[in-house]
Amino acid sequence: MIRSYFGIEKNPFSSDDVTLLPYQQEVYDILEVHSTQGGLCLLMGEPGTGKTAIKEEIRKKASKRMSVISVARTLHTYTNTIKILCQAFNINFVGTHFSCEKRLIEEAFNLKRGGNRLILIIDDAHLMEMQTLRRIRLLLEDFPKNYNLILAGQPALLHSMCLKVNDDIKSRVTFSVVLKRLAPDDMKSFISSQLDLAGLGHNTFTEEAIDLITRSADGILRRTRNLCLGSFLEAVRVQRKTIDIDLVNRVLIQPHWRNEYDMQHIG
Repeated sequence: MIRSYFGIEKNPFSSDDVTLLPYQQEVYDILEVHSTQGGLCLLMGEPGTGKTAIKEEIRKKASKRMSVISVARTLHTYTNTIKILCQAFNINFVGTHFSCEKRLIEEAFNLKRGGNRLILIIDDAHLMEMQTLRRIRLLLEDFPKNYNLILAGQPALLHSMCLKVNDDIKSRVTFSVVLKRLAPDDMKSFISSQLDLAGLGHNTFTEEAIDLITRSADGILRRTRNLCLGSFLEAVRVQRKTIDIDLVNRVLIQPHWRNEYDMQHIG
C-alpha cells in the first residue's frame, strides 16, 4: 500500500533493510573480532534499542566459513533447549539429552575441521534459568575453543550474573555492552537513512513531525520505526504525500502510545 501510493520499490522502515548506526556498527565490529578468537559476549539493552539489528547484521554478513546458530526459545528445560540446539545445527535430536550433547560436540568439531568458525547466539537470555545456562556453559567446555557465544537479552541478565553464585559464568565473559537509548540526533539520522533506502526525500516528514517523533519515541529505535510506519499508513489513508505533525498525532492518540497518566483518564 505504501509502496504503491508513494511510487517506491522498497517499503520504508523495513526490518529487513536496516543500516547500523555508528554506535551499533562499533558493537558489531567488536563482536566480529571476538568471533575470530572465541569468547562469551553479553549483548544487552532495553527492548527496541538495536539488539535485533546487530544480530541480523551478524547473520547477514556471515562468511561461508562462519556458522551462525541462533536460539530464540529460552523458556525451556535444559533437555528441550539441547534439542532446540540440535534442530538449529540440523542434526538428529531424538534421544536423551546425553546423546544429543554428544552429537552437538561432534558437529562442532566437524565444523572446525572444515575450517568454519562458530557463533552461537542465545536470544532473550535474561529469561533463561541460570542453572540451564550453567549446564549449557559446561557443555560448551567440550566444544572447540574458538567458538563465540553471544547472550542477548535485557540488562537483568547482567544483574543475575553479578550474584556471587554465578561467578563461574561471569568470570568467563570476554565482552559486554548495554545498548543505550538513541540521542535525538541519532534518531533523526536513522529516519533520514531509512528514507534514503526507500528512495524518498527527506522532506517526506516535516521538521516538526520529526521533532515530535523523536520526543515520543524516547530514544527507542523500535518505537521510532513503528511511529514512522504508522504515520505513513495515515498519510496513505488521507491521501497526503507529506507527513506533518497532524498525521503523527493521529498515531499518537492510539491507546498503546498513551502514557500511564493518560490511560487512567481514558473513558
